[in-house]
Amino acid sequence: MIDPTSPSATPDFLNHDRAPVPHLTVPRGVTPFHLENKPVRGRLVRLGPLAEALLTRHDYAPEVAGLLGQGLALTAGLAAALKFQGSFSLQAKGDGPVGMLLADCTDAGALRGYARAEPLPDSDTPPSAEALLGKGYMAFTCDQGPDMERYQGIVAIEGDSLAAMTGAYFESSEQLDARVWLYAAKTPGGWRASALILERVAGAGGIGLDLDAAAQQDAWETALVLASTVTEAEMLDDALAPDRLLFRLFHAEGLALDRPRPLSYGCRCSRAKLASVLNGFGAADLDHMAEDGVITMTCEFCNVGFRFQREDVATAAAGG
Repeated sequence: MIDPTSPSATPDFLNHDRAPVPHLTVPRGVTPFHLENKPVRGRLVRLGPLAEALLTRHDYAPEVAGLLGQGLALTAGLAAALKFQGSFSLQAKGDGPVGMLLADCTDAGALRGYARAEPLPDSDTPPSAEALLGKGYMAFTCDQGPDMERYQGIVAIEGDSLAAMTGAYFESSEQLDARVWLYAAKTPGGWRASALILERVAGAGGIGLDLDAAAQQDAWETALVLASTVTEAEMLDDALAPDRLLFRLFHAEGLALDRPRPLSYGCRCSRAKLASVLNGFGAADLDHMAEDGVITMTCEFCNVGFRFQREDVATAAAGG
């Protein structure tokens, strides 16, 4: 079998080979739900073995992998609300040890992410998300494709957890009552990550409410209290099915499950895409990039290095 990352005699602009990465899909990665006749809807995200596949592409410190795992689960849950073909992304940039954190997910559930991190200082206690990211900002972006304008909300990095930072985004940018619970940890089965997202809406799953304002507020507060009883062990337990976990939490509140959505390993790099980037450089820059006649470009998401013959890139650039 030909390695698509190896130098190829095929002109790069004709070579569409994908990186040798896992073909992994979690069929019930996102379970949407609502509470009947109550102003509450939500999504339970369980990455399962997909978390291990995504978080082990780089040699992250456990604290960094845990933060990225939470970001991936959060992004998958927010992307599941998309009503169009596109993607949802989370980007955090700060002056802390984790200078960049990025996760994105398409409407079809293709998920990817990476973190750019420096070695962490020695500490007796695990650093908070705020300590890892430092001062900076978080951007939440809806990309509706090339023919539509992107929507982006930006908030300062404030709060000791990624969940708290997301709450600030909902409050300031979305004018939406919402709460998230995020978990990621190394388990006996490998890395796992999960998210529980609750949103207060005007109707229950699109159905008009018969409750007055006070009753709606009470129903929302009850849902928050019940959701707060969930444990990390429950959220990351592969043996506990999503519907069983949601039943434990909300069975007395009229739980109604919607159709689950799959999540998959979603790095979308290819030789063709990277070759198009190379073709934008001049000859002097290409010569500077080459080592022993080969240019290597590494995808930050999947950490695979694609190798191009310098002479092939020159031919493709001239032909373009």
